[in-house]
Amino acid sequence: MCGIVAYVGSREAYPLIVKGLKRLEYRGYDSSGIALLENEKLDIYKKKGKVSDLESELASKHLTATIGIGHTRWATHGEPNDVNAHPHYSNNRRLSIIHNGIIENYASIKQNLVTKGHKFLSDTDTEVLIHFIEDIQQETGGSLESAVKLALKEVVGAYAIVVMSLDHPGQLIAARKGSPLVIGIGEDEFFFASDATPIIEYTKDVVYLDDYEVAVISEGRLSIQNLDNTETIPYIQKLEMELETIEKGGYDHFMIKEIFEQPRSIADSMRGRLRADDAHLQLGGLSNYLDKLAESERIVIVGCGTSWHAGLVAEYLFEELARVNVEVEYASEFRYRNPVINEKDVVIAISQSGETADTLAAIELAKSKGATIFGVCNVVGSSIARATHAGAYTHAGPEIGVASTKAFTAQVTVLTLIAIATAKRKGTISEETYRQLLIELETIPAKVEKVFENADKIKEIAFIFTYARNFIYLGRGLNFPVALEGALKLKEISYIHAEGYPAAEMKHGPIALIDEDMPVVFLATKDGSYEKIVSNIQEVKARKGRVIAIVTEGDTLIPGMVDFVIEVPRVHELLTPLVSVIPLQLLSYYIAVMRGRNVDQPRNLAKSVTVE
Repeated sequence: MCGIVAYVGSREAYPLIVKGLKRLEYRGYDSSGIALLENEKLDIYKKKGKVSDLESELASKHLTATIGIGHTRWATHGEPNDVNAHPHYSNNRRLSIIHNGIIENYASIKQNLVTKGHKFLSDTDTEVLIHFIEDIQQETGGSLESAVKLALKEVVGAYAIVVMSLDHPGQLIAARKGSPLVIGIGEDEFFFASDATPIIEYTKDVVYLDDYEVAVISEGRLSIQNLDNTETIPYIQKLEMELETIEKGGYDHFMIKEIFEQPRSIADSMRGRLRADDAHLQLGGLSNYLDKLAESERIVIVGCGTSWHAGLVAEYLFEELARVNVEVEYASEFRYRNPVINEKDVVIAISQSGETADTLAAIELAKSKGATIFGVCNVVGSSIARATHAGAYTHAGPEIGVASTKAFTAQVTVLTLIAIATAKRKGTISEETYRQLLIELETIPAKVEKVFENADKIKEIAFIFTYARNFIYLGRGLNFPVALEGALKLKEISYIHAEGYPAAEMKHGPIALIDEDMPVVFLATKDGSYEKIVSNIQEVKARKGRVIAIVTEGDTLIPGMVDFVIEVPRVHELLTPLVSVIPLQLLSYYIAVMRGRNVDQPRNLAKSVTVE
C-alpha cells in the first residue's frame, strides 16, 4: 500500500526521490519521509501529510547526498503522524529502513528487544524490524546482508524493504515477500521503487524481485540471492511504459484523464487479439489453456472492489455464452472460508495492479487444491502475473487515480474476449453470434467516445446533486454490477453514502428509503429487462424519488417518466456495461470536484492494496 523509492549513484538523491514519491503517492499519502547519507551522517526527515508538505519543510536545506531512501505511507500500525512516518532508525541510529507490508509477529519480537534495552519511538512494526536486524548483526557479528536475511527468516507477514547503513556508504539492501519491488538499472546507478513509475524517466532496464529474494547494491554492482544464500542471475526486462502516460497531460486530475482515455484503453485491450473482418480472436496468453477453460465444469472468479464488479459482469457473460457454472468470490473472504475447490476447476483472478494481497492469497489457496489459475491484470511482471498458470494483460496503461475507471472497462473487455473464445471452443454459440459479437466489440471505443458528448449535461446534473447525502443505484442483469460500480465510485471520491442494488430487490427493503430527497440512478438501457426497469422507475416516482436514468439513445418512453436522462449509444446487450458505466464515472467525478474533494487521492484509500 505504501510507496518506496531509493537511489544510489552519482546524481543528487533528494530531488529524484521526492519526484518518485510524488509519482507513487497514489499508493499512500498519510505521511512521507526521506533518509539521506552524506558527510558521514545518516539523517532522516519526515512529515505527516502529503509529499508536498515534506518538500516545503525541507525547502531551505541544502541536501546533496547521492544515496537515499524515501517512503510515502498508508498507515497500518500507528496513526499517521511525524513519528510513525518512514524511514525509521535502528536503536543505534546507524541503520535506516523503509517498508511496505505488515510484520504480523512484530509484537513478540518487540517485547524481546525491549528486554535487551531497545528504545522504540513509534508504534510501527517497521521500526521493530530495523531494530531486529541491528540486534541480529550485533549478536552474530556478521554482515548486514546476513543479518537482514536472518531477520526475514524469523518474521511473519509481507514486506518490501530497503535498508541503508551509515557504516556502508554506497550500499543498499532490499528484499521482498508479497509486496512489489522493482530495481532500475542505469549507467553506474540504481533505483528501487514499488512500481516502475519513478524509474521510467531514468532507465527502461528493470529487474522485478521475486518473493524471498534479497538484492544488494554494493560498489556499483547488483547481486541477488534468496534467503538461503543461493545466487540468482538478475533477469533484466525492458519497460514498455512511456513517461507521458504517468503525467496529467493538461487534465485537472488523473481520474478525468483516465476516464477520457477509455476509448484508447479498450482498443488497446483488443489490439492484436481481435479482427472482426476475418472473425479472428486469439488470446496468446491463454492459447494453451483454452481447452481447459472449455472443458471446465466450474469457473470461480476472485477479485476485490472494482475487480470484483468486473468479475460479476464476467459471470453473466460466461454463463450466457459458454454455458458453464460461474461463482464470483470476494478474494478476502474466499481464502478464509475453506472453499470446495478441485482439479477440474478454473479460477480467474482479477487485479489491476497484480499485487492485491487478498487475491494473491486466494490464488495460492486454489493452487494448493489443484485448480488451474488464470490471471487478468494490468501490470506486466506483477506478482499475480507470475503466480498464475496463464492469463491476459489488459494493456490499459498506468492508472494513477485511486478510484479505478479505465481498469474496469479494460478488465470487462478482456473477460468478454475470454468468454467468447471459450464459447467458440465449446460450440455453445453459433457462428453468426460469434461474428456479431466481434463486430460489435470493435465499435465500442467509438461508442464510448460518443458518451463523452454528454459530459456537460452530466456536469449540470452533478451540480444539482452535489450536496446529496445518499444515492441509490439500480440495475438488472448485466447492469446490476454496473450499479454496484457506480455506487462505489461515488463513495470513494465524494464521500456520499451510496448503495447499488438489483432493481428487482428494491421493493424488498430499499424502497423504504425513497422520498423527495433521495436521488436514484437507474441503469435503464434497452435490453431483455427493459419493461421491468420501467415498472421499477414508476415505483420510485410514485414515492417522489428523484430519478436519473441512463437510457439507450433514442428512447422515448423513459425520458417522459424521470427527472434527468443521460443517453448512451445502442450496443449489443452483452456489451452494455462498457458504455453504461461511463456516465456514472463522470457523475461521480464532477460531484466530487464540486464538493472540493481530492479525487485522485481520496481519504483512507490507496491504489494497490498489498496488505491484508
